[in-house]
Amino acid sequence: MTISMYTASVPVFKNMLGNLSHFLDKAQANAEARKFDPQVLVDCRLAPDMLPLKKQVQIACDACKNGAARIAGVEAPKFEDNEATLAELKERIRKTLDFLDSVPRSQLEGTDGKDITFPAGRDVTRTLKGEAYLLNVALPNLFFHVTTAYAILRHNGVELGKGDYLTGGRS
Repeated sequence: MTISMYTASVPVFKNMLGNLSHFLDKAQANAEARKFDPQVLVDCRLAPDMLPLKKQVQIACDACKNGAARIAGVEAPKFEDNEATLAELKERIRKTLDFLDSVPRSQLEGTDGKDITFPAGRDVTRTLKGEAYLLNVALPNLFFHVTTAYAILRHNGVELGKGDYLTGGRS
């Protein structure tokens, strides 16, 4: 039995990006309540050799738009990676969600056996079948960066819990 490549990708991408946007709303509210500049959070990282919150959000968005585009065989939009505020990061999420809404379900279905070639480092590519790419690269990459964004914000006092991660505050 094959999986529905659409159902296993776009709704999951959209759900996690919605949750990530919710984290940023809570970060903004937390900064306002504690009376500090939310810019501090945008540049926070968990360890000196880790990427900051803004990069975690950018990569999470890229995992979604590039994942869907590669599977569907369409061109992904290019973003400049110049977001510097929580509002700009939320706008990047919105643009990514808009792109995901534009990808036809029909172009994703039946791609489980399609060869997907993608960058795997500097001057290195890797090729996997569509299902393997989605389940072993695109989704784990998304979850890693959303989880890291969650951890950065939680570490800095933003009140986030498992419900925020799983449902973005929706019941």
